[in-house]
Amino acid sequence: MSTVAGLDIGSLTAKIVVLKYENSHLIKKYSQLQKVGYNPSKIAQKLKKESLNALKLKNFDYIVSTGYGRRLIDADKTVTEITCHAKGAHYINPKVRTIIDIGGQDSKVIRINEVGQVQNFEMNDKCSAGTGRFLEVMANALEVDITEFGTHALESTNPVAISSTCTVFAESEVIGRINQGVNRNDVIAGILSSIASKISMLAARVGVQPEVILTGGVALNPGVRIMLERNLEIPILLPENPQIIGALGAALIAAQNIEKT
Repeated sequence: MSTVAGLDIGSLTAKIVVLKYENSHLIKKYSQLQKVGYNPSKIAQKLKKESLNALKLKNFDYIVSTGYGRRLIDADKTVTEITCHAKGAHYINPKVRTIIDIGGQDSKVIRINEVGQVQNFEMNDKCSAGTGRFLEVMANALEVDITEFGTHALESTNPVAISSTCTVFAESEVIGRINQGVNRNDVIAGILSSIASKISMLAARVGVQPEVILTGGVALNPGVRIMLERNLEIPILLPENPQIIGALGAALIAAQNIEKT
C-alpha cells in the first residue's frame, strides 16, 4: 500500500490531492484547499498535517509540488504547473486536447496529445489582467461579491467594452463607467468579456483542439465560461473541482515515481 500527495501552491490558493493505492489500484482520493497568505510554506505544512490527520497517516510515501510556491515547500520532486495540469486534465477526461487554466495571477492555454503530453502552451504571467486577481480588484471596485459576477453578467442586456489592458487602468475605467450611470450588470459583462478576449488570443496562438476543459478558480464563474464559448465557438468542459487539477496531476506524477522505485 502506498499514499502519495500532490501540492499545488498558487498565488492565491494552496491545494492538496492525496491518492491512496493498494496493489496499484486507487482506493481513496482526498483533496483540500486553503487561501495562501504571506507564508506559502506555512500553509503547505498545514495542508499536509491536516491531510495526514484526516487519513490517519504518519507520512506520505512521495510528494510532488507544483505552482508558484513549489520550491518553497519540502517535497520529493518539483514539477511545473504546465505538466501537472496536462496530467490532471488527461486523467479527468482522456479526450481533452486543450486546457484553459485561469489562476490567481496568471492564465495559460495548454494543448496536449492523446496520452496527455504537452504539445504547445502560452502563458500570460506578466500582468494580472484576465486572472483571478483581476476579478477580485473589479469586484471590490463594484462592491459586488465575486461569486455573483457570473449571475450579474448573464443578466446584462448591453455589455460595455472595457478597453484597458492593465488592472490598475481597468479599475479606473470601471469606476468611470459606473459614475457615468452605466448599468452595473453591463459593466460586469464587459469585464468578463475582456477576460474571455485575452484568453482567446492565447488560445489562438496555441491552436485550440476539442475537447476543451476549463480549470482554475476562475472556472467557477459561469459568465467566464459562457463568454469563452462564444469567443472560441466551441463547447468547454467544466470539471467538478476545477481548482485541484494541477494538484491532482502532481499526485499522479508522484504515484508514477513510486512505481519506478
